[in-house]
Amino acid sequence: MVGLKEELLKSIWHAFTALDLDRSGKVLSHNLCTVLNVPHDPVALEEHFRDDDEGPVSNQGYMPYLNKFILEKVQGNFDKVEFNRMCWTLCAKKNLTKSPLLISDEDAFKVWVIFNFLSEDKYPLIIVPEEIEYLLKKLTEAMGAGWQQEQFDHYKVALNTSREGLSAWELIDLIGNGQFSKGMDRQTVSMAINEVFNELILDVLKQGYMLKKGHKRKNWTERWFVLKPNIISYYVSEDLKDKKGDIILDGNCCVEALPDKDGKKCLFLIKCLDKSFEISASDKKKKQEWIQAIQSTVSLLRAGSPPPHKEARQKRKELRQKLLAEQEELERQMKELQAANENKQKELETVRKQLEAAAARAAEEEKKRLQTQVELQDRFSLELEREKLVRQKMEEQVAQKSSELEQYLQRVRELEEMYKQLQEALEDEKQARQDEETVRKLQARLLEEESAKRAELEKWHLQQQQTIQMTEAEKQELENQRMIKEQALQVAMQQLEQLELERKEALEQYEEVKKKLETAANNTKSWKDKVAHHEGLIRLIEPGSKNPHLITNWGPAAFTEAELEQRQKSWKGKKASSE
Repeated sequence: MVGLKEELLKSIWHAFTALDLDRSGKVLSHNLCTVLNVPHDPVALEEHFRDDDEGPVSNQGYMPYLNKFILEKVQGNFDKVEFNRMCWTLCAKKNLTKSPLLISDEDAFKVWVIFNFLSEDKYPLIIVPEEIEYLLKKLTEAMGAGWQQEQFDHYKVALNTSREGLSAWELIDLIGNGQFSKGMDRQTVSMAINEVFNELILDVLKQGYMLKKGHKRKNWTERWFVLKPNIISYYVSEDLKDKKGDIILDGNCCVEALPDKDGKKCLFLIKCLDKSFEISASDKKKKQEWIQAIQSTVSLLRAGSPPPHKEARQKRKELRQKLLAEQEELERQMKELQAANENKQKELETVRKQLEAAAARAAEEEKKRLQTQVELQDRFSLELEREKLVRQKMEEQVAQKSSELEQYLQRVRELEEMYKQLQEALEDEKQARQDEETVRKLQARLLEEESAKRAELEKWHLQQQQTIQMTEAEKQELENQRMIKEQALQVAMQQLEQLELERKEALEQYEEVKKKLETAANNTKSWKDKVAHHEGLIRLIEPGSKNPHLITNWGPAAFTEAELEQRQKSWKGKKASSE
C-alpha cells in the first residue's frame, strides 16, 4: 500500500498545485473520493476547510486531510487510468504548452502518467537524466529505430549544466517536438507511447492475437490476449472493449508446448488448478515468446517478486540513491577538503606573506651581501696583491733558506768531521791521562821512599844528639860511630841525591805529560769553542774536576792532602816505635 500511496500522491500533487489556493481543494477532494471509490465525508471536508485561520490551505496543510480521510481508505478497487485522467484534466490545461506537438493530447496524457511512474520520490517532481534515457530507449525500440547515444549524451551534458532533471511538461515537450524521433510519423510515435504505457503503467508484459480453443464447443476462435503479472485477459479485439475472459495465474500454473493436431500448429497448453487452456500462436517464434513470457510471470509469482519493469525501476532508484549517497559523501569530503584547502590557503597566504617578508629581508640582505662582497673583493684584491708580494718575499726567503740549508748541511758535514777529530783528541787526552796516572803512581812511590829515608835520617840525627850527650869516653866511640854514621849518612845523602835526581826526572816526565795534557785540553777547548760557534749542535764531554795538588819543596806533589796526612801518621808511628 505504501507504493500505491506514493504513486497516487504524485498525480494528486500535479492536480493540487494546478489549483488556486482557495476553496478549489474541495473540488479535488470530491473528485478523488469519486474515482478512488472512497466514501465521501462532507463534514470532515467542511471542518478542514472552515473559514477561520486554522484551516490550512497550503500544500502541507492539505496533506493531513488527504492522508487521513482519503488515502488511508483506498482499497485498490479503482481504475488507475480514470484516476490519472481526472488529475490530468485538473492540471493539463494550466501547464500544457500551447505550441503544436507531434503527439496527441491522449499521448501527452500517457507520457504524463509514465513521468509519474519514473519520477523521483521528492517534490517538486522531476525525472532524472537516467530515467529519461531509459524512457527514450524504450520508445525508440518500440518504434523500431536505432538509439542515438551520442545525441542523447550531448543533450544530457546540456541538461546537467542547468538543472537536475525535467518536469512532466518539459518531458512532454521533449517527446512531442520529435527531437529523438526524427523521421517517424505521428502514428508510429503514438503506437510506441501506447506500447510503453501498457508495459509500464498497465503492467502489460505481452499482448497479441492468438487462437483459443473453446471449452464447450471445442472450436478455435481468434482472441486478443493481454499478459499481466497475475492474469491473462483475452478480448474480441485489441480495442479492449469486449472482454471474453481471464486466465488467473499463480505459482501452481505451468505452460508446456503441444504437438500439432487438428490442423493447428504452434500449440501450447496453460495448466491452472481448475482449467487448462489450449492456444495456437501464429508462428513458432510467437509461440516460443509467449511460452517464455508466461513461464517468467509464473516464476515471479512463485518468488513473490514485482514485475520486471517495476523491479528494474526500483534497482535503478536504489543505484541512484547509492550513487547520491556516495556523491553526498564525496561532496562532504570535498567540503572538508575545501575547508582544509581554505585553511591551507590561509596558511599558504600567511606563509606567502612571510616568504615575501623573508624575500624582502633576503633581498636587503642580498644587497648588503653584494655590497659586502664587493668590499671583500676589493679587500681580497688588495690582500691578494699583498699576498703576492709576501709570496715573492717568501720565495726569496725560501731560496735563501735553501742556500742556508745547503750551508747548514755543509756545516753539519764539517761538524761531523770535527766530531771525528774531537773523538781522536779525546782518545789522545784519555791516553795522556793514563800516562799522568802512571807518572803519579811513580811519584807516589818515590815520595814514599823519600819519606822512609827522611824518617831514617831523623832517627840517625836523634841518635847523634844522644851520642853527643854521652861521656867523653864514649865520645870517641861515638865519634867513631858518628864517622861511621856520617859515612852512612853520606851514603844515604848520595842515595837521597840519587832519589832527588830520579824525582826530578819523574817531575820532568810529569811536566812533559802535563804539557801534553794541557795541549790536549787546549785542543779540546778549541774544538769545544768551534762546536759552540756552530750553534751548539754537539756538546763535548769535559774531563771531571781535579782536586788541587799539594806543593812541596821539590814542586807539585803527586799525592793529595789526605794521602799526606796518612803518611804523616805513618811516620809518627814509626818514630814513636824507634824511641
